[in-house]
Amino acid sequence: MIRVPILMYHSVTDNPNPETKPHAVRPGDLAEQVAYLSESGFTPLTLGDLVASLNKNNGRSLPAKPVVLTFDDGYADFHSHALPLLERHGFPATVFLTSGWVSDAGQDAAGRPLDAMLSWTQALEAAQTGIEIGGHSHSHPQLDQLRMDDLRQELRRNKGLLEEKIGAPVATMAYPYGYSSARVRREVRKAGYFAACAVNNSLAADRHDVLAIPRLTVGKGTTLSMFKRAVEGSSVPLIYLRERILTKGYAVVRRTRYGLQRVRGNV
Repeated sequence: MIRVPILMYHSVTDNPNPETKPHAVRPGDLAEQVAYLSESGFTPLTLGDLVASLNKNNGRSLPAKPVVLTFDDGYADFHSHALPLLERHGFPATVFLTSGWVSDAGQDAAGRPLDAMLSWTQALEAAQTGIEIGGHSHSHPQLDQLRMDDLRQELRRNKGLLEEKIGAPVATMAYPYGYSSARVRREVRKAGYFAACAVNNSLAADRHDVLAIPRLTVGKGTTLSMFKRAVEGSSVPLIYLRERILTKGYAVVRRTRYGLQRVRGNV
């Protein structure tokens, strides 16, 4: 079985605000983590390249120790702190961008950004250095709780704006909050995405649904020792035991909530 660590980052800063603090990573910690991956022989891929390599029909081969770095939401500190580091190491990565949160979104602004966000120019600059830009919805809602029309609008407006501004196809995405459902995944495929990330805090494997690829959370509490064990595939269930229990419990709550909304005619 093929097993790949797909790492989920958010903000990269020494001074996160209260809302981004739980998932923020210090630039110094990211530097240590990237150095470890480089020194340990990992080959970084974008999510799109990983999925293409797992497709046995296209002739691509998977490197011996693949890893994928993903960054959710599109914080401005990706451009100032993460991008220079990635460029120094020659590391590609994937940024899942919330189009309505972009700092110069103008009339397309939607939702409530949690901190300073990338501009379209910065996103384009990142794309031109080899960073894959993926979708992350337009306004960052809980997609599995939306009416069908709103769900389709969130997915398609996001993809359309990204492709217009970046000037390249956008084929991968990540679910805001990690939440999806069979209904959401069907609409993601219809919108034109061929791969999508959840969270789940487990290693990705070739047996996983390509529209529900798991990732490993990297946050302020991720020590270098934990990071090393996670990417090497050692004790991952124990490292993320609390997160996995909470995720499973909340999934039941969300299905129940959506079911009640359907009964009431709200979705």
